[in-house]
Amino acid sequence: MKDIALPPQKPMRPPSSVMRLRRMGAAFPTRLSFMRTLMRALAADDVKVTRPVWEMDVAGFGHAVYALKFGGYNYSLVAVSTDLPPDMRTDRVIATAWDTAYVLYDGIPDQTEIDRIVASAPKQEAARYTARDLVLSRANKSVRLFDHVTDALKAGGQPDPQKIRDTGYLMRTTAVYGNGKFGIADRGHIADRPGLGGPFMAEMLTVWLIRGFTHDLAEHVGGASLSRETKRHLGIGNSTGLGMAPFLVNHPLLLDAWMSVRETAIARVRAIPTLDEDQIARIYDLVIRAAQYLSEWNVPDDIASDRIDTMRQEWPEFAATLTPEALTAQHPIDRIITQSAQWSIDTQELIAALMLEPFGALIDGLTDCMATPFVPELDPNMSCSDLKALVETDWDWACDVDYNDPAECAQFWYVSEEKLEPRLGNRHEEPGAELESPLDIGRQVKALSSDLTGGDMPIGQFLAQHPHHRAAARRVQSLARHPYAEIRDNLISEKCLPIDILRCKLAFFGAGKFDPKSDRWTRITLAQGAPLFDELANADDWWLPVASV
Repeated sequence: MKDIALPPQKPMRPPSSVMRLRRMGAAFPTRLSFMRTLMRALAADDVKVTRPVWEMDVAGFGHAVYALKFGGYNYSLVAVSTDLPPDMRTDRVIATAWDTAYVLYDGIPDQTEIDRIVASAPKQEAARYTARDLVLSRANKSVRLFDHVTDALKAGGQPDPQKIRDTGYLMRTTAVYGNGKFGIADRGHIADRPGLGGPFMAEMLTVWLIRGFTHDLAEHVGGASLSRETKRHLGIGNSTGLGMAPFLVNHPLLLDAWMSVRETAIARVRAIPTLDEDQIARIYDLVIRAAQYLSEWNVPDDIASDRIDTMRQEWPEFAATLTPEALTAQHPIDRIITQSAQWSIDTQELIAALMLEPFGALIDGLTDCMATPFVPELDPNMSCSDLKALVETDWDWACDVDYNDPAECAQFWYVSEEKLEPRLGNRHEEPGAELESPLDIGRQVKALSSDLTGGDMPIGQFLAQHPHHRAAARRVQSLARHPYAEIRDNLISEKCLPIDILRCKLAFFGAGKFDPKSDRWTRITLAQGAPLFDELANADDWWLPVASV
């Protein structure tokens, strides 16, 4: 078998920079994000979405079924809309009722299965599910916008474009559960199916179908059709909190796969020797679009607002550097990304994301590597001296911290007894630190390093004497083979902002318009600008969607 020649690439950005929380918290969606990947796969398979069931009363309460064939398999979204009293509407995880509930079903459900799901889905985790149920979700209306849209349609008009821009969605999900949660199908059930093998593909499919349902529901209640431009700009909102944050810590090799793919893509486009006229024109168009996106992105959070303001100020400066001479020179993208260091980290990451966009033919295939078959493994035969050398090479960020300093151990992660969800406590003011979850990776590795004496003793023998260091030793060995596997910051420091972890993960989902409500939860928009059900043939030009309504 002949070796496949890989495209040339520049050196990848170092993990010591890329894997810091501040930079991770500046992540933007790219064409490699999961929702974008899904849309390309649906388009390539010429997927058609139908609506075989629509049982809704005049007020929009009832149920509907959407069906499609994808990768040779049939799937259906069963959507249930209920009359929720205003005082029961909350995005908090402790909620017990929602405006709408959903199940992504494996196949085409018969009436018996529809009846089962319609009865079960509104109860969410309080109900029972089967292996035919692939994803479980729920969503609440953005009441003011939903009412405004339906009132406008009833009056024979279209909704106010400014209100559409300000919110960007008719409903927001408060959970999209997959992978065996509450008895639904395990990921292994669908992992080998065409189109659903990548990370969170079933969940992204569910979100896209929910978004289409919200359009249909508003049109049904309003008695008229929304313009296509309005529907494209109405994505799906989402409220995400600390429950998502530990995922990247608990799945280090998956994190390495995601980050390695993105960084490989950046390294590839940096190696492009010259740009043609169409590519240059595309970059100019995207720079203008990004400026409009920043102008439409307004949030009340002080930290996020200040960062957006900085990007708005820096973006014209960046744009001014994109002269014809700069873009027609040799290796222009490498020069652009190198010179971006003069601006804020947020602007740097926005520039890097933009520079990926025109080069799908070069980088889109990398998304096949987003899932990983690898799991962390311990090599018991490695010598203690070799393990200590690995710590000294890659873990200075962990071992240089004084974890006895109250500021450096100020927080502790734990799992809520009430909802079995991750939470973050203040070690010096709140009880419960004895129930701490082992997310203090840096502190664990420093403790391991302190007990390692070097020498030729196999690490297996060392761990027989110090079994509490097993997890840290495994992570050190894993990082040596997977350089983007660790968040290189102290996750129990008072300076740790969980919102940075959330944003990194959500950007890979394809989320935009990050709207932090604290340093522990945020609202986002998914599938904004994405193709509608009948627009998949033109599925791949909606990076940083801006309002055209």
